[in-house]
Amino acid sequence: MIIRNALTVDVEDYFHVSAFSECIDQKSWDSYPLRVEKNTRRLLDLFDLHSVKATFFVLGWVAERTPGLVMEIAARGHEVACHGYSHQLVYNQSPGIFREETIRSKTLLEEIIQAPVTGYRAASYSITGRSLWALDIIAEAGFEYDSSIFPVRHDRYGIPDASVYPHRMKTPNGSWLVEFPLSTAQLFGLRLPVAGGGYFRLYPYAITKAGLNQINRRQKPFIFYLHPWEIDTEQPKISAGWKSRFRHYNNLDKCEPRLEQLMSDFKFGTALGVLKGLNLVAE
Repeated sequence: MIIRNALTVDVEDYFHVSAFSECIDQKSWDSYPLRVEKNTRRLLDLFDLHSVKATFFVLGWVAERTPGLVMEIAARGHEVACHGYSHQLVYNQSPGIFREETIRSKTLLEEIIQAPVTGYRAASYSITGRSLWALDIIAEAGFEYDSSIFPVRHDRYGIPDASVYPHRMKTPNGSWLVEFPLSTAQLFGLRLPVAGGGYFRLYPYAITKAGLNQINRRQKPFIFYLHPWEIDTEQPKISAGWKSRFRHYNNLDKCEPRLEQLMSDFKFGTALGVLKGLNLVAE
């Protein structure tokens, strides 16, 4: 049996990342050169080359400024999903603001592509033990699935004891929602995050491949993510703390060739397609 996995892209620009929020004011975003269109189209071309369809979790702020890009993602056969509006950490928002931004971005995306948007992913996976209330709002807004929970320990995100495979779960208020958690594997006696992003650039490719193979050998799909800025070695450099700079800039030059290898080594589809194959969401 060939397991099809989910390939996902968080469509945001280099100046949106949470690691830079202390040195980049959200009000100044429009003053930074926008590079997300060019980089996302590079990914679209790369996916076409490998005959892969992916899910693009699009930030509402980006969609508002580049509706043509969102239409192109959909027109090229990929899934458009929601990444919220302003890329603020969920646990730093009030439920009221989170609800307004979530509905605003979902409505905006649906108006652009003239189709339902059924998937949601929070900024920096910031649905944690202290922001589980957000799951109720996501369900109320009409999303079928969420992909925000990372079953690891981390200084910005994570629910270490969360389920590691796609599943239906009951939200705090009793609604039902499908969760597609970010992928982890048991390697070297540890639960390691192997879902992509900075981990993909940090680990040797062999470790990522071993972890993802482990998931597929258990007859489970994994979910993989990256950002358009992760293939952009020419992006402007932001002056920030050493940890933030390391997380953001480490091995940017290795991301694209590793991604090509990944698409050769595994079978991919959209998150929604994988969940339909598991009968977790309706056809």
